Amino acid sequence: MLRTTLLLLLFCSQVFAQGSETPLVPYTHRFLPVIAENGMVVGPEKLATEVGAEILRRGGNAVDAAVATGFALAVTYPRAGNLGGGGFMLIHMAATNKQTLIDYRESAPAAATRDMYLDENGEVDRQREYFSHQSAGVPGTVAGMLYALEKYGSLSRKEVLAPAIRLARQGITVSYNLHTGLKSRAERLRKHAESARVFFHSDGRLYAMGEIFRQPDLANSLRKISRFGADAFYRGDIAEKIVDDMALNQGLITAADLADYRVIERSPLRGTFRDYQVITTPPPSSGGVHILQMLNILEGYDLKAMGHNSAAYLHLLAESMKLAYADRSRYLGDPDFYPVPVNQLISKSYADKLRNTITLKQARPSAEIKPGAHFNEESPDTTHYTVADAAGNLVSNTYTLNFSYGSHITVPGTGILLNNEMADFAAKPGTPNAFRLVQGEANKIEPGKRPLSSMTPTLVFRDGKPWLATGSPGGSLIITAVLQTLLNAMEFEMNIAASASAARIHHQWMPDRLMLENGISPDTAALLEAWNHPVEASRRTLGRTQSIVMENGWLFGATDPRRPQGWVASW
Repeated sequence: MLRTTLLLLLFCSQVFAQGSETPLVPYTHRFLPVIAENGMVVGPEKLATEVGAEILRRGGNAVDAAVATGFALAVTYPRAGNLGGGGFMLIHMAATNKQTLIDYRESAPAAATRDMYLDENGEVDRQREYFSHQSAGVPGTVAGMLYALEKYGSLSRKEVLAPAIRLARQGITVSYNLHTGLKSRAERLRKHAESARVFFHSDGRLYAMGEIFRQPDLANSLRKISRFGADAFYRGDIAEKIVDDMALNQGLITAADLADYRVIERSPLRGTFRDYQVITTPPPSSGGVHILQMLNILEGYDLKAMGHNSAAYLHLLAESMKLAYADRSRYLGDPDFYPVPVNQLISKSYADKLRNTITLKQARPSAEIKPGAHFNEESPDTTHYTVADAAGNLVSNTYTLNFSYGSHITVPGTGILLNNEMADFAAKPGTPNAFRLVQGEANKIEPGKRPLSSMTPTLVFRDGKPWLATGSPGGSLIITAVLQTLLNAMEFEMNIAASASAARIHHQWMPDRLMLENGISPDTAALLEAWNHPVEASRRTLGRTQSIVMENGWLFGATDPRRPQGWVASW
């Protein structure tokens, strides 16, 4: 009892000791300890997170709650929650001690071609790639959520979708986050008549904070999915509306593309760091590969002795990041189309070779780092949430439309925003994408292929038992945000609130720049500059984790304080 009391006191005290870019609300909203038998949901938005807790209260398991939260976020968090996107769900089922990865990433339509975004001069047409009907991959969210529910859930479709339908039909009170999100994207959303109709007043005015925002078309789409299942979206009335809209706007998705979409259940990647087992996301996400690769490199150093966020520690982090992202540019893609050398990339022996290329107190220019040089050949607006239930089941889920509000195009009569995930392919191999990531032939556009992702839902086991579940949005920032959260908890023994709140860095090989969040000491930044790191103060927050730690019969939930409106819910 004394240990539990000390843990709670330390948890709360460290929460308020951490700096952040937004004021912390009371810890019971963002950082919450509860007895494990209550279950917990940690998410980016209050209403949808409470929906997940409602499902747990009614006897649902973690998968039921995760699916209910996912559908509810399509209503309450339209910038990233979605029916028209895709993602990855990492599941731990306690009864069987089994972990599995549900891959519901979008896929390229059959009419997609390698050079489809190149203009007559061979340059990438960014308008067509980012903001047209041709930007959309075949959505996977509805198929993925319902696959998970049917195979691993315990409640009916009707029970799980009812809260989302209610929120869409009755309306939600416009929050600060929803208001500012719509305001920031108003100009582009208003370019499309249906998006303007759905997201603004009839006279074009922005919804003000405190007003009621209703989405009757989305409620109707959700009702059809509740009644008819995935067929409503992929073969029924919703599919017809998507196909008609594509045909009218030179889009590529056809009825056959929708009918042929398949969820893929994959084996997660597994690795170790010291005495911990890390279970994470396989390709077509690059995140898990490079989390394990960087942990392997860093395992060879006494990081704790260097001190958290010291110049010596951050130097090694940055050098490891550069090595991993260089390999990402060449070797990562859809494993069903390209032989990704996963086992070599995550091997301890390969990490040993990479570690030997790192010089202490001296940054290596990115131009000198070549992908696989020691190899033997063989979006900022994504969203993440984490769920734990009383039985010990866990879900770590990341899904996205890619950009905030995706392509900004709403399919008429459905309330559904289209993703722009085709922009995650290498439109022109060797050139940077929207997140300034350089990508190669492994991620070229091909029909039916899934674009490379950075989404990285991750679980950590300690002493053979699940201990930590986390993930983050942020495009190319996801991998490094998750890495630092894991290291904060595993290596520096921070509680999860402190792990989530601590200032972060990011380097992705190209461009050669080391981004630092507020909270990194100016003296530390000066030392890094003296060691030839091209330091740059980040203008944005670096990721936004949603995490749960399971310890001594308690659940400790933490939503990253970097952005407003995150929530921890339990019953």
